[in-house]
Amino acid sequence: MQQTNLTSHFLVAMPSLKDPNFEKSVTYICAHNEEGAMGIVINKPLDIDLGEIFEQMDIPTNNQETKDRTIFHGGPVHTDRGFILHQTNNNWDSSIIISDEISVTTSKDILEAIATGDGPTESLIALGYAGWAEGQLEQEIMDNAWLSGPSNSEIIFKTPFDQCWNTVVGHMGIDIEKLSLDIGHA
Repeated sequence: MQQTNLTSHFLVAMPSLKDPNFEKSVTYICAHNEEGAMGIVINKPLDIDLGEIFEQMDIPTNNQETKDRTIFHGGPVHTDRGFILHQTNNNWDSSIIISDEISVTTSKDILEAIATGDGPTESLIALGYAGWAEGQLEQEIMDNAWLSGPSNSEIIFKTPFDQCWNTVVGHMGIDIEKLSLDIGHA
């Protein structure tokens, strides 16, 4: 099976994918190589806000807008860990640069900076991530569970989560109403 590197791409759940973790999801792929893939779901909000995370971590802030920020369900793996997608413009303690535009950070220092207003201008905070073993994602794509296409930082940071799936599908030039749910290989 030929390996296509989907790092820094969107993975969009097909309408037939009914797994509650991924139904109508858009996942930003942070890493994809011969060992597997890792991504952050960017459009599944949780019922907690950033203020609750700050309280749990003893991070003070007086900014109510920051406290009210939505936290996302990044995927079913390590849901007790935070992952911050943000612009590639600072060097935090535990950052991985994914592209010229996007990095992912897992360290407390970025949250402390967000709390004081010194964090990245654009960020998305998620608990957990999506992970695939070697060859698993490729097989799921062949099984018609996912579409993939180029990512767009505007969509990650500016598109309302409830419009994200339709927006990404539209940017791919796909009419979802005409999409076949059948599996087929030429």
